[in-house]
Amino acid sequence: MDYYRVGTLVNTHGIRGEVKVVVVTDFPEERFKVGQQLVLFKSPDATTGGITVTVAKAREQKGLYFLTFKGLDNINDVEGYKGWTIKVPAEALHQLPAGEYYYHQIVGLDVVTTDDEPLGTIKEILSPGANDVWVVKRAHGQADVLLPKIPQVIKKVDLDAGVVTVELMEGLID
Repeated sequence: MDYYRVGTLVNTHGIRGEVKVVVVTDFPEERFKVGQQLVLFKSPDATTGGITVTVAKAREQKGLYFLTFKGLDNINDVEGYKGWTIKVPAEALHQLPAGEYYYHQIVGLDVVTTDDEPLGTIKEILSPGANDVWVVKRAHGQADVLLPKIPQVIKKVDLDAGVVTVELMEGLID
């Protein structure tokens, strides 16, 4: 079965089993809603040996999510899961509208300019505010390029070819 990472359980919060989660999903309000089933894995690369939990309570604060799981209602129940990865099964992903993508579909794609110049590979996606920012790792130790996900910059995403075509605005590359 395929799983997709949606967060990392970074710490406990209080004594009633609440955990603090760093979110790495584009739909946290859906992924962490009450009743949602999540799978906890000790390692980010693991696909077996996960522990299925059900969200009992969820709240967002300052970009983090605080979750409580059914049946795990004190600090002793959850303390051992610090550092574990939170994933959802592939079946939990819904079809997106045209032009929308899941993070896992974008990370790893090659990036070229509209002049067909290779720029690098997307290594992560940041969500600092109004628009996501795609971080492009460049070759030969050059500084990463931060590309805002706006139509003026991201011109074409070809998942089949594994390529994103971008138009660089002035100042995006030093």
